[in-house]
Amino acid sequence: MSDNLKNSKGRGAQINVRNKFLELSHEMREDFLEYCRLEGEIADKNKTSYLEVFPKTIVNKVTSPDVGMGYSMNPYQGCEHGCIYCYARNSHEYWGYSAGLDFERKILVKKNAPQLLEKKLLSRNWQAKTIVMAGNTDCYQPAEQKFRITRKCLEVFLKYKHPVAIITKNAFILRDLDIIKELTSQGLIAVNVSITSLSEDTRRVLEPRTASIKKRLETVKTLSDNMVPVNVMMAPIIPSINSHEILPLAKTVRKHGAISIGFTVVRLNGAIGEIFTDWIHKTLPDKAEKVLHQIAECHGGTLNDSRYGVRKTGEGKIAEQIHALIKIARQQYFSDIQMPQLNKSLFNMQRELFKNSPPGQMNLFE
Repeated sequence: MSDNLKNSKGRGAQINVRNKFLELSHEMREDFLEYCRLEGEIADKNKTSYLEVFPKTIVNKVTSPDVGMGYSMNPYQGCEHGCIYCYARNSHEYWGYSAGLDFERKILVKKNAPQLLEKKLLSRNWQAKTIVMAGNTDCYQPAEQKFRITRKCLEVFLKYKHPVAIITKNAFILRDLDIIKELTSQGLIAVNVSITSLSEDTRRVLEPRTASIKKRLETVKTLSDNMVPVNVMMAPIIPSINSHEILPLAKTVRKHGAISIGFTVVRLNGAIGEIFTDWIHKTLPDKAEKVLHQIAECHGGTLNDSRYGVRKTGEGKIAEQIHALIKIARQQYFSDIQMPQLNKSLFNMQRELFKNSPPGQMNLFE
């Protein structure tokens, strides 16, 4: 990576792209920015705001056949981590915001998530199935330090002895190690830690407000030392940015206790294509066109790939090279271990103990 990499705003996206669902759009014009400069005014304060929303449900059935999870839940929409490649950016448009800077600065908070989760688990027809936190946006993003919604949801999972998986790139998950250890002792939890690079330079430009690589590796080790099964997501693999790190990264996370690895090849669907293209020309101008062309080569010549079964893994020679390296990494470092199946047998018995208690009125929320 270049020594002069710089993200002037401390964000991933550098623009707010137009929301395709809205008729009107807002843009920051150069003449307005110049006026603010001359007047000594701040055109954009670049602050994060938290907006409470009130969903009626929190557990979502995942119908996409190639995602690898059946159910997910997201205590927050939008994510302050600011990962430039994040597929979840597009979902912010459904809420009336931009997938660009709005995604990182307007965080929607679902304070009633624990109550909604408990209601779902107590529903008559629900059978234990692993629910993934957070299949869309990180449940341990900075907002969790303020609102503690993820911790309250984990308390619900523990109370009903229901299996849960977590995906995060934030070391803040260790705050909840007490609950996670209890879930682990009953085979009820698996953790996926996202680590895309061993380089802090790369991490800073790709994922500006995430935990450092050092802290993430320490998180993997701490969880592993406490017998928590940990999978490391090397996702996404981006040609000419982190594709050369597959083997050293796999070796390093294995040494820190990970028992498996997963990966995806980057894809730039919807608004992400415009956001990423703008970002890379501003942040990595010397290699921008090379990276964009190689990404397109992995997806039939386009940045926007929605084909099930191909969109996450890519195709063509570059993708084949990535697949070959992943195969070598798994054979060399993970051939003798695998992630365990979570325990679904305890839930029905535990639910019987609470079936006569009205949801939302347990001492958990008092």
